[in-house]
Amino acid sequence: METKSGLFYAKSHEWVQFLDDTTALVGISDHAQHELGDLVFVNLPEAGDVLTAGEMFADVESVKAVSDVYAPVSGTVAEINETLLDEPETINQSAYDAWFVKVENITERGELMDEDEYIAYCETL
Repeated sequence: METKSGLFYAKSHEWVQFLDDTTALVGISDHAQHELGDLVFVNLPEAGDVLTAGEMFADVESVKAVSDVYAPVSGTVAEINETLLDEPETINQSAYDAWFVKVENITERGELMDEDEYIAYCETL
């Protein structure tokens, strides 16, 4: 399992990269993409949609199943990574470069772990 320093992680295996205090990129962790297997489809929200920490905001479909993706922060979708719509396998190739959404006006951070805490959490699974 690969992690990336400087990111924060949710127990539901999303990562957050804060660009500043109220803006962040969100994606799924390497652990999550590995567990899901080969991804074949990604359903993303639209720019302007409001995300609520802990609630589903997207889903990914693999050869195994469809899985929900949960918002690790509350805020407004500023931008989506349109590349993922045509090339969902990008997530399998490099989970930490394949961000799903850019969120702005962040009003709440869910229960986030730093890299060491996330590694320890995954070891308990």
